[in-house]
Amino acid sequence: MNVDLTDEQEQLRDAVRALGRRYGHDYFVTKAKSGEHTTELWAEAGRLGYLGVNVPTEYGGGGCGITELAIVCEELAAAGCPLLLLVVSPAIAATVIHRHGTEAQRKRFLPGFADGSLKVAFAITEPEAGSNFHRLGTVARRDGDDWLLSGRKCFISGVDEARYVLVVARTEEAATGRLRPALFVVPADAPGLTRSKLDMEIVSPENQFLLYLDDVRLPADALVGESVDAGLPALFAGLNPERITVAAMGAGTGRYAIERASTYTASRKVWGGRSIGSHQGVAHPLAHAAVQVELARLMIYRAATLYDAGRDLEAGVAANMAKYAAGEAAALAVDTAVQVHGGAGMTTEYGVATLLGAVRAGRIAPVSREMILNFVAQHVLHQEKSY
Repeated sequence: MNVDLTDEQEQLRDAVRALGRRYGHDYFVTKAKSGEHTTELWAEAGRLGYLGVNVPTEYGGGGCGITELAIVCEELAAAGCPLLLLVVSPAIAATVIHRHGTEAQRKRFLPGFADGSLKVAFAITEPEAGSNFHRLGTVARRDGDDWLLSGRKCFISGVDEARYVLVVARTEEAATGRLRPALFVVPADAPGLTRSKLDMEIVSPENQFLLYLDDVRLPADALVGESVDAGLPALFAGLNPERITVAAMGAGTGRYAIERASTYTASRKVWGGRSIGSHQGVAHPLAHAAVQVELARLMIYRAATLYDAGRDLEAGVAANMAKYAAGEAAALAVDTAVQVHGGAGMTTEYGVATLLGAVRAGRIAPVSREMILNFVAQHVLHQEKSY
């Protein structure tokens, strides 16, 4: 398998890296702590075409794939600017609408994804359902030609920045009465849709919300696809890109932390004239973290390559493995970076402790490490389902 990026992909990586470094982690932290958003970075990335690399050219995008979007996610994170909305809007929402929306929906939404002018949040998680989407309580029911949505969602990212929310609900099958998933594009200011901000111990300019849907009335064309039959495949269409880009963001964060730590340990001198990085007790943990991050990166780009080749089943396994590996590697890298800085590692100035909350969350969301291990045990090792 060829693990080298193409010339075009390398050029994209270099360009996004340069953009990210012009803003940097200080910009990211300042925005987060002041309650602002990374509006300037997002807008510039959109103008340069980086946010729409995976959108087809006929809708104004770059005509590339999830591999290229993973490069964008990784390089911005490696510059200290891990943007969660890259996962939510271009990776999940744009992919769902491109692959399973109607042509009218593609024409309406994809150009905005392509230039970054449109942000769409994604709402699947619920307080009672956890990781089991079969237990979703948000229900969509017909009312004439319209739909009415009622339910609750939690840990929904970026609703305050989004123009729409892509909501996963359940519809009743008339013949059997069974509930099955369907996706709806809901205006963020729709009557009946209210939100409550969740206070999180994470330094991030992107906020988390509880959503309440109280008979939110939607027109028929708010349903993604031609019918409710599109719901399940549309839902799964967004999961692999989500895992791949989350993993890429984690790997980039790990790279950033290791770079900061390596720079510090190479120059810090305490015992005589030697740098602290010359001591194996400092260097080996950093080297170990670097190995783990690089291994995760290999799995990320394998998963992205499989996904872009249309090999969805193989991509599903690889995407879950990539997300697991990157989550563990990023948490290790940031924790190690804090440790080798000593007390300085806990200060804002050195720019590593500010990532502790985010990388810890990366071992939980969007799917926990335990659920990934369940998936691998069942689908790769062919063990009996344990839950």
